[in-house]
Amino acid sequence: MNTAEQFAQALDQLPLVAILRGLTPEEAPAIGHALVDSGFALIEVPLNSPRPLESIAALAAQHPNHLIGAGTVLTSAQVREVQAAGGRIIISPHFDPVVVHEALRLGLVCVPGVATPSEAFAALHAGAHALKLFPAEMITPSVLKALRAVLPSSTALLPVGGITPDNMAAYLSAGAKGFGLGSALYKPGQSAQEVGAAAQRFVRALRG
Repeated sequence: MNTAEQFAQALDQLPLVAILRGLTPEEAPAIGHALVDSGFALIEVPLNSPRPLESIAALAAQHPNHLIGAGTVLTSAQVREVQAAGGRIIISPHFDPVVVHEALRLGLVCVPGVATPSEAFAALHAGAHALKLFPAEMITPSVLKALRAVLPSSTALLPVGGITPDNMAAYLSAGAKGFGLGSALYKPGQSAQEVGAAAQRFVRALRG
């Protein structure tokens, strides 16, 4: 199974991406175990975290059967650095075809951020595997429903930004495939036990 197939399978099983902004390499092992034990298969370390490539390398070595990657990826050079560290998912806050093409060249999954139909269609044309709807505070469920009506039915739409267990249902009803989960799941300094409890709340909300 290649990385894209593994990503599609993960979206079918538990379409939640853990966004660990601010994670340190020292925290990574315990936080990673808490998430994996809760069923998470998709973990993102944003590149504006402390020593992010070290955290990605530690998580990828610890969980080789899960998809570990980077967020806030802005350049093709960063794509290569993430791949060298063992990351297999490239997530960006925006759509840049150069970043998408480099990720695809290296066999990585790419999830660019989009906020408009034009960006969404351009990202899909470039080869994006899914679309990060960002910031979700600006993209309401009704906006998502309108996007869902015109985008290919197979497109995985993942709202990111301000997602909590309480507002997931409306997005799912509007056609979201899954979510990227930020500060409601993990904040720097939280214990693995706290993160695990938050992860389980999100899993319960997703599964109704």
